[in-house]
Amino acid sequence: MVKKQTTTEENKTPKAPATEAAPKVVSASSKKRVESGILHVQSTYNNTKVMLTDMKGNALMWGSSGGAGFRGAKKGTPFAAAKVGETLALKAQLIGLKEIAVVVKGVGSGRESAIRGFISKGVLITSIKDETPVPFNGPKPKKPRRV
Repeated sequence: MVKKQTTTEENKTPKAPATEAAPKVVSASSKKRVESGILHVQSTYNNTKVMLTDMKGNALMWGSSGGAGFRGAKKGTPFAAAKVGETLALKAQLIGLKEIAVVVKGVGSGRESAIRGFISKGVLITSIKDETPVPFNGPKPKKPRRV
């Protein structure tokens, strides 16, 4: 059995109007202003990741071929890497970026095209450094086969 709620003058309290939490809009002026930064490009055979940091190494923004909407084998293409570079450059212009130093890591085909896409939007490059890891002793050889 369900009890019915009785209302009296004491119970009636005017409800406060429901205020909807408006989505917080971040404008370009409220973001951190950065004049120079470091562009880290990591290019593998399957994907290209690009990250923009300030000169101390704190990450500001990043993007990848998979995040740009490319799937499967198309993620590793130079075209996908160039698109990622262009979209990141547009975001970087909003925070006032003028010059970058580039650090490249990996052996994929999107190494150069990610940088070209970034500088196509008018950002000056001060230096390019290749930090691709190279094995100095190689992997351990296979054991001899026992028959």
